[in-house]
Amino acid sequence: MTDLTHLSLTDVIHKLNSGEVSAVDLTQAYLDAIEKQDKQINSYITVLHNEVLLEARAADEARANGDPRPMLGVPIGIKDVLSTKGVETTCGSKILAGYKPIFDATCVARLKEAGVVILGKINMDEFAMGSSNENSAYGPVRNPWNMDHVPGGSSGGSGAAVAAGLCAGSLGTDTGGSVRLPASYCGITALKPTYGRISRYGLIAFGSSLDCVGPMARTVEDTAWLLQVMAGHDPMDSTSMKIDVPDYRSELTGDVKGLKMGLPKEYFSDAVDPEVMQAVRAAIAEYEAMGAEIVDISLPYSDYSLAVYYIIATSEASSNLARFDGIRYGPKVDKGDMWDTYRATRAQFGEEVKRRIMLGTYTLSAGYYDAYYGKAQGVRTLIKQEFEQAFESVDVILTPTAPNTAFKLGENIDDPLQLYLADVLTVGANLAGIPGLALPCGFSSAGMPIGMQIMGPQFAESTIMRAGHAYQQVTEWHKRVPEPVA
Repeated sequence: MTDLTHLSLTDVIHKLNSGEVSAVDLTQAYLDAIEKQDKQINSYITVLHNEVLLEARAADEARANGDPRPMLGVPIGIKDVLSTKGVETTCGSKILAGYKPIFDATCVARLKEAGVVILGKINMDEFAMGSSNENSAYGPVRNPWNMDHVPGGSSGGSGAAVAAGLCAGSLGTDTGGSVRLPASYCGITALKPTYGRISRYGLIAFGSSLDCVGPMARTVEDTAWLLQVMAGHDPMDSTSMKIDVPDYRSELTGDVKGLKMGLPKEYFSDAVDPEVMQAVRAAIAEYEAMGAEIVDISLPYSDYSLAVYYIIATSEASSNLARFDGIRYGPKVDKGDMWDTYRATRAQFGEEVKRRIMLGTYTLSAGYYDAYYGKAQGVRTLIKQEFEQAFESVDVILTPTAPNTAFKLGENIDDPLQLYLADVLTVGANLAGIPGLALPCGFSSAGMPIGMQIMGPQFAESTIMRAGHAYQQVTEWHKRVPEPVA
């Protein structure tokens, strides 16, 4: 029998609904796996041992009494940047230690309403700032495929937990690639939805015009289950769009015949590792065999996307993190004098968070606002328009997710620029507000996962998931799992 903890979320749902397994037994299997493996991986900050078993028992009773909700008792993890009522929410930072929100984020509340049970809160780069998950105040997360390597960030804990079989699925957030990069490094599937598709209410903000909540799981169909529950307008979030939510799973037809797939030459440069390039080219050949039409395109403004992203993201971070002063949230370091207290409290921020606050404060300052922030916003508009023009001639855009496979822990920790470059192929989707899907398409000679990315027009999640699902019907990459950590 297949290890319960390595089933896809879709298979978990089928087994629960058929009565083949109970929510209590399933949840206990995940808790046992966490107990055995997570001391090494460090993917969880908080595990709700007793609470989740009570919820699983209640789910089993509800199902026995005819409750029709298909996701009753499905165990998932929640990135620790999403508010959870009564459960410590730290954002991976000392400055929020002990903070317990009095409400659930909308996406969390909707999952609870669907019957999902929450195993715990998952480790992350502090305030979602990082590409490697080495910036958490609770220690780095390790990649379950090779414990000497990073899982990607900032949702690296979520990616590692899914890959290692420590939850059936998880929620991450994506500001510049933070669900897609861990998906690529950990060999799982993750979706960054269109900005405004999933409510951001209860998401502790890093970059308000960029942040998106994204589902992370083994397969495209798994992410469709989670997206279906979370998507839709929320009156608590003014950026949440009032548009219909499709039946995502019904649109996973497996048919891509005639689908036009654009390959932007700027994303297939010499900067991409040859093994990554080879795996993505092989995936393109699979699509051609399935009847998709491959079209070469160009996105020249993408060369500026990383610089634009880091100006805008740090500027928004500088503004958003001003509220964390120990007076309204988190522990206060009382020094008697107001300004000394303020400085000592904010000294609890990690080095990367301090770096981004300083960068953002600089770009927003009176003497540099027009030269940096104003100009970056202008180029962002050009990047968005360029994507819109590209989608007039193609249905989706296919690229590598990351230029390399997961690098070693500590390899780039003293070189922030190298860490920032890991996001070079993903930030464009956030700047343009379009959806992006990351899914595995191969492995390197060293045994590390390789991912590809499929982007589509705004609110075209159905199209990119249909393309990703079709690929997963003819390949086996998404079925591979790492050896259990000793």
